Amino acid sequence: MRTKYFAIFYFCAITCFAQENTQLDSLQVALRNAPQDSTRIDALHDLWRYFLSYQPDKSIKYAEEIVEFSRQIDFQNGLGRGYLYLGVVASQQSDFEKSREYLQRAYDIFKSENDQKGLAIANSNFALDYFYQSKYDSAIVYNRGAESYFMQIGDSLKLGSIYILNSAIYLERGFFDLSLKNGILSAQYFLKQGDSVGYAKAMYNNACVYESLDNKKAALDSYYEGIPIFKKNNILYTLALAHQGLGILYTKDPVQADSARINLEKAIDIGKEMQDTVLIATALNEYGRLQKVLKKYDASKEIYEESIALSRAVSSGFSEQIALLDMGEVYLETDELQAAEEVTLEALALNRRLGVDVGINRAYENLYKIYKAQNNFGKALFYAEAHLAKKDSIYGIDKANKINELQTIYETEKKEAEIALQQEEIKTLNEKAKVDTLTKGLYAGGMASAFALSALLVFGFRQRMKKNRIEREKQEEIYKKEIEHKQKELTTQTLHLVQKNTFIQELKENLENIKRSPDTFKTEFRRIVMLLKKENASDKDWEVFKTYFAEVHNDFDQKLKTLYSEISEKEIRLAAFLRMNLTTKEIAATLNVLPESVLKSKYRLKKKLGLDKDMDLTSFLNTL
Repeated sequence: MRTKYFAIFYFCAITCFAQENTQLDSLQVALRNAPQDSTRIDALHDLWRYFLSYQPDKSIKYAEEIVEFSRQIDFQNGLGRGYLYLGVVASQQSDFEKSREYLQRAYDIFKSENDQKGLAIANSNFALDYFYQSKYDSAIVYNRGAESYFMQIGDSLKLGSIYILNSAIYLERGFFDLSLKNGILSAQYFLKQGDSVGYAKAMYNNACVYESLDNKKAALDSYYEGIPIFKKNNILYTLALAHQGLGILYTKDPVQADSARINLEKAIDIGKEMQDTVLIATALNEYGRLQKVLKKYDASKEIYEESIALSRAVSSGFSEQIALLDMGEVYLETDELQAAEEVTLEALALNRRLGVDVGINRAYENLYKIYKAQNNFGKALFYAEAHLAKKDSIYGIDKANKINELQTIYETEKKEAEIALQQEEIKTLNEKAKVDTLTKGLYAGGMASAFALSALLVFGFRQRMKKNRIEREKQEEIYKKEIEHKQKELTTQTLHLVQKNTFIQELKENLENIKRSPDTFKTEFRRIVMLLKKENASDKDWEVFKTYFAEVHNDFDQKLKTLYSEISEKEIRLAAFLRMNLTTKEIAATLNVLPESVLKSKYRLKKKLGLDKDMDLTSFLNTL
């Protein structure tokens, strides 16, 4: 599964100490004017953050200054923050071994200072490191540690971010129920706190889950719910990710290639506006994939080359390995097997160095296909077996099949307990072995009760899952019937509009004939024409139609306005009729205009939407 979450969680974790980002000059002035005390750390932090995305070497410089200055004034919290920031940069550069070393130093300092906020953030970044490396059990353990600390300090907003990362981890594991549960929980936390941006990020996350569940409608709704919030609050990073997510979703259907292109280009443009090289590289990877789907292989290769160059410029191994693997697949499709082999082996070596198991597994699978195409069956067999073994390792599949979600939860909790023991947060089990015989008997009885209770909890959990499934199916059936009813009402309204306006047109033609009759009809003629014009100018029928149309077609007009803010009400009306698959003649009759006027309006609408001349306007509108 292609990870799309890193930017959201990365910023959720590291900006707990952050202040508002300002221009470089003002940040440097603030540092020069900062006193030689602990408040100077904040000024250094702001410069560290400013350079983080596109000049990591300078970011490292300011993090090291934080460490050195904190030592000079013997400020332990600042020292912990400095190590934390060094760990974040190392993680961004995919040097996870160095990242964990710095994060551990930060964790130890925060532990000695009893700084729960620092401990929470350190745990969050540990979780992210393991998430990037596809080590999901460890990621869950550390994320739960962060959850515990945030609960102790009562930070509900950060809890919302914790549940987003939980959702992403479970999604990568293929545990969709748990993923969606955590995503919804995150949205609820943000709503309760009145954090619209956090809520929008949760909706972005849920869109990714719905996409994996092949629920395109829910995924689109979630993306489009978040985009206006990101725009309003100028949250450019996640806005870019949302457009990138829409691009990925639309790429799956070649008919929707224009929608994919528009959204991916928006993501790339935002990345350039932010001067964020990693964001540009990841968006380019998806843009290259779109060209591959369209079989524009030369364009795809050029895009991947650009992405690889950008990734290497900022030492982003994570985005580089994706581009290399994608390019290898392009070479494979074009039968350039030698080039496919070379670039895929390069990707494999990089993923091994980074410790990214999902990337290693994907390289194994691609090498199997390459060597099979070369008739090198010995190597093909080797990599096929390696692929299956790695797949089992990643997704926790036992000899029979993939373990179920309850078993995963049990193993995760067991691992959490082991880490807690190592960190001396609970007493050792050896002390409990010194109890007398009576205590042992009571303990045994307690354990038996605990096992019985566990069995009841598991049974109750399964029963709740079954009940929820039944309720969900009932609700889906009700919703389906409501949609069918609204569809009938919409069809009725559409026919009514067509019939009404056709009648008006015919009546006006008859009246034109009457106009040429004796003068006795003139007064009556003027009165009738005035009444007809008044009736025809009324927007009442259009408003009724629009209400039904929005209910059936998921706020079609709002989606158009979100993507194309300059679109007019008349153009939305025309788009709605095209979405209903009305003919040019029917639209002309409905709007009481000539068919030629409809054709001109269609041409202008297509141009405003930025569609290629080969793209059918009606087909495009049906994808929204």
